[in-house]
Amino acid sequence: MGVRSRVRGGCVLLGAVALAVGAAAGPAVAADQWRPRPGTLYISDLPTTESWRANPVVRGWGEAYGCLAGWPEGKPEVNVWNRDFTTAETAFAQQKVIAFGTEAEAIAYADATRRDFADCANRPQEPGVTATGFDHGVVDVEEGATLQGMRTFDANAQERPDFNYLWGVGRDGDTVTLVLWSSYWGEPPVAAWKNTLKKAVTKLY
Repeated sequence: MGVRSRVRGGCVLLGAVALAVGAAAGPAVAADQWRPRPGTLYISDLPTTESWRANPVVRGWGEAYGCLAGWPEGKPEVNVWNRDFTTAETAFAQQKVIAFGTEAEAIAYADATRRDFADCANRPQEPGVTATGFDHGVVDVEEGATLQGMRTFDANAQERPDFNYLWGVGRDGDTVTLVLWSSYWGEPPVAAWKNTLKKAVTKLY
């Protein structure tokens, strides 16, 4: 579509989203009014293999997530929303939605964030922690979406040494959504999470 008018800590991931994002996001910082919020995920849109509960959608970035721990200076502070999803014990998920002033800004941001996620496994880990990255491929929806992942193993952990992440990035016009999942239990639900990511992008508008 075109432009519209209107961790757990199995490891500590260092670094930030590529600095190019800061430059791309610059014009959005000056925006002084909130646009209508894009559509967001419902609990029923998440994989049914787990029993989810959710906080309300709120304005702002929410907590940092994995290798997005250090957001660059100059990031937009309006037209950003987030929602946290949790299970009783094992899993955490989050959706972030960012509406930019132009489609070009959204493209630059989505591309830089994908590169940032792809580099997560290469970044310094805590002593004893090894990380393996995964490219789970493309989701055919609107202007496109991708799903990446990472597994960490903590050789020093007394229990729950494995931790899995899934990082989805999708775009519809001038709006980007990040759909993020993490758990220390079982295999990552790649196929189911691709479906959730597709729903997240479709629901933006």
